[in-house]
Amino acid sequence: MKLTVWTYEGPPHVGAMRVATGMRGLHYVLHAPQGDTYADLLFTMIERRDHRPPVTYTTFQARDLGSDTANLFTTACHDAYSRFQPQALIVGSSCTAELIQDDPAGLAEAMGLPIPVIALELPSYQRKENFGADETFYQLVRHLAGPMERTARPSVNLLGPTALGFRHRDDITEVTALLDEMGISVNVCAPMGATPADLARLGAAHANILMYPETAEAAARWCEKSLGQPYTRTVPIGVGATRDFVDEIAGLLDVAPRLDTSRLRLPWYSASVDSTYLTGKRVFLFGDATHVAAAARVARDEMGFEVAGLGCFNREFARPIRQLAREYGVEALITDDYLEVERTIEAAAPEMILGTQMERHIGKRLGIPCAVISAPMHVQDFPARYSPQMGIEGANVLFDTWVHPLVMGLEEHLLHMFREDFEFHDAAGASHHGGKAVVRETASSTPEITVPEAGPVWLDAAERELRKVPFFVRGKARRNTETFAAEKGVAEIGVETLYEAKAHYAR
Repeated sequence: MKLTVWTYEGPPHVGAMRVATGMRGLHYVLHAPQGDTYADLLFTMIERRDHRPPVTYTTFQARDLGSDTANLFTTACHDAYSRFQPQALIVGSSCTAELIQDDPAGLAEAMGLPIPVIALELPSYQRKENFGADETFYQLVRHLAGPMERTARPSVNLLGPTALGFRHRDDITEVTALLDEMGISVNVCAPMGATPADLARLGAAHANILMYPETAEAAARWCEKSLGQPYTRTVPIGVGATRDFVDEIAGLLDVAPRLDTSRLRLPWYSASVDSTYLTGKRVFLFGDATHVAAAARVARDEMGFEVAGLGCFNREFARPIRQLAREYGVEALITDDYLEVERTIEAAAPEMILGTQMERHIGKRLGIPCAVISAPMHVQDFPARYSPQMGIEGANVLFDTWVHPLVMGLEEHLLHMFREDFEFHDAAGASHHGGKAVVRETASSTPEITVPEAGPVWLDAAERELRKVPFFVRGKARRNTETFAAEKGVAEIGVETLYEAKAHYAR
């Protein structure tokens, strides 16, 4: 088993918890051993919620396996109904409980509770978290929604936002405002904020906004087929995609498209001299398919970056991501192995990473700036402030969060360049404390010689010169120089060898 910190997706029952925790009036009874209650921490700690998830665990232990664990499950269901009085109940097993084959679906059907009880069949050893969320929401919609008369005013449902989603809370606000500008109302937003009774009203909307395909595409397809509701294909992340989204929904509902771009702050920067620092920066993108696809378009078409590589961890979207990669002239990376992601990033040697919390760790190790664009993420990616990814304000947020790592990276590079200066070296203290600078002793200023296990030796002068190379490409410069020296049979790398290698690879 992988440690949680190095797992892109949890098991599918965590996806079901994301749906249940985002909703109101829904309770999840999970047949699981005591250790699986760790999932509570994901919501209460990382997302900083003020209440625990609406989940009841059977929490069987090893000694219970020789007795009737099925009775533990039915007791937990009755207790959950009596205590929480939910509008509906979902039931299922964790990956561990799946092995004992107690059949929660059959047990739930035989209990005769006076509320809808929806059984989840989530194959824990074949599928993962996003599938669990998608399947759970689909089953809820399929069991609770039905055809009904449309609203008098053009209206839509927002489908896909869940608990533990990347900025889902703020995306809802931004998309709702975009729709309101065109006179379109939101009928139901689900799963986040919805009740089972709200899901029963889904059929009143004229169309559906598919905000996150990973968690709601199955439900959107069912609504299109069974309720006659078309759904959007454009995710409004970035200026261009937001404009396309507005045109798409206006066409679906036969209303006039309208988009207020007065809040957009990117154009003035794009026209400035400072923006030339960003042009052509090579970026590597990795995360869930929806955010990677959107970020690739923003990076190339709106920020002037070069996409050096891209990929996703959710294999359900491998085909569209491979097709997208071909359009960008790179090879798609489809994997959930963070070590493979790290090796690929290191080989590509980008100047910035747009990824998940995992790539943030990778970037720290490789000395490459990273901006988080996708789940999984940590507590710092759940800001208290308004920080959407979608719409016009979302475009402003993207601009800030992508530019700052590069600008800060430049500042760090300058500090590295002047690290031997009498005022800026480590022992000098903060430069704004006047008169505190001390001269570094000569011995301490001499960097250690890097001696590879097998290969050329770096001389002092070459090491100092290498430090002048920006840190985000320094690793590539070192590797190229060592390769060049090895091919030429050079045993010691001096400044001359460094520049000869630079000239060789610049041809």
